[in-house]
Amino acid sequence: MTLIKNELKSKSNKEKAQFLLRFFKTKKGQYGEGDIFWGIVVPEQRLIAKKFKDIDYKEIQNLLNDKIHECRLTALLVLIEKYKKADEKEREFIFKLYLKNYKNINNWDLVDLSAPKIIGSYLIDKDKKILYDFALSNNLWKKRIAIVATYSFIKEKKLDDTFKIAEILLKDEHDLIHKAVGWMLREAGKRDKKMEIKFLKKYANIMPRTMLRYAIEKFTTEEREYFLNIDKSIN
Repeated sequence: MTLIKNELKSKSNKEKAQFLLRFFKTKKGQYGEGDIFWGIVVPEQRLIAKKFKDIDYKEIQNLLNDKIHECRLTALLVLIEKYKKADEKEREFIFKLYLKNYKNINNWDLVDLSAPKIIGSYLIDKDKKILYDFALSNNLWKKRIAIVATYSFIKEKKLDDTFKIAEILLKDEHDLIHKAVGWMLREAGKRDKKMEIKFLKKYANIMPRTMLRYAIEKFTTEEREYFLNIDKSIN
């Protein structure tokens, strides 16, 4: 066992691990089926990632392949630390490494904590076709990466891709996509409420209820009532 994995294991908490097994839906047939937890809180993982930020990429790959959830998350946190200080060539390498490992980025916290800071950050001034390819895939985590990565664009008030990818994912059947799309629409609306309202007036009648509720969470009571009562029969 490597030094970083030993340090992670030393922070394990059985009671917390049992809670996380339920919280991240690890039973048969659930989205996190088979995932294993040591029960380590994210702040502790961040500290460990900073301590071991100079580990090599082979070790990071081993952690990404690990069956333990916290090993994969800490590997992603190390990648974020490396990305912050990397030159353009190394950032491209990290970006490609991330894409290659999408199957290992297989729970919503892994996606949400890493996709904007690596995928979104790298693509902010580049061709974003890969996000549209991911959004159109049949893989849950690819789709969540596609929409959540746009959070980096939103922070720079570049909102078009968020709305376009949200449109692709409107009729997705998974609750985790409903929540992610609604979340990004809400964040986009904080920067340009008129754009969000225009989108919602066009699509609120066909949006999954959870997606809509997330999207309008910061609206006034009157605005929320308006969108929640749009006639669902309208096409």
